Amino acid sequence: MKILQSSIFRAICAIIIGILLIKYPDKTITGITICIGILFILPGVFSVATYLSTRKNARPEQLLDANGKIISGGNPSLPIAGLGSIILGLFLTLMPDTFVSLLMYLLGAIIILGAINQFIMLVNLKKISDISWAFYLAPSIILLTGLFVLIYPIESASLPLIIIGCCCIVYGVSECINAYKDYKLRKENISL
Repeated sequence: MKILQSSIFRAICAIIIGILLIKYPDKTITGITICIGILFILPGVFSVATYLSTRKNARPEQLLDANGKIISGGNPSLPIAGLGSIILGLFLTLMPDTFVSLLMYLLGAIIILGAINQFIMLVNLKKISDISWAFYLAPSIILLTGLFVLIYPIESASLPLIIIGCCCIVYGVSECINAYKDYKLRKENISL
């Protein structure tokens, strides 16, 4: 019975997550971006706190090598990476939709540039040899995808989450079916 319960629990969790991903993909992207922002803030704050603590407790004596360079002691250096991590984390946490939009615009532009590059290559190849129209199909689809990402940035960012949500639901349903089969077969084997 314990196997059935854990399988059913996993299945129910997967189905609930799948439904939430399908129903609220935009909010999920925002939540994930905020979580990533917090994950950037935490080490940045730790780094700055360590710097301030070390600076407060720093000893004025310094250990020098033979050339007169400081080996240890003195004031610690400012944690530029820690400050940058805090700034990026605050940006992600306080303006997640802006970050997602900017990222999608950047990705859309990169996709369009890739399609244009493929078209240029095909035009150059056409000067050398005959090229079938089928070769233009892939760059055309890539170009349309890039335009879609530029026109609908949030929708294109949430599309993968919708697909993952559908997969979670399929997993949950199949896990329920498998758990039921497993329970039924074990029950039959015990009664024999």
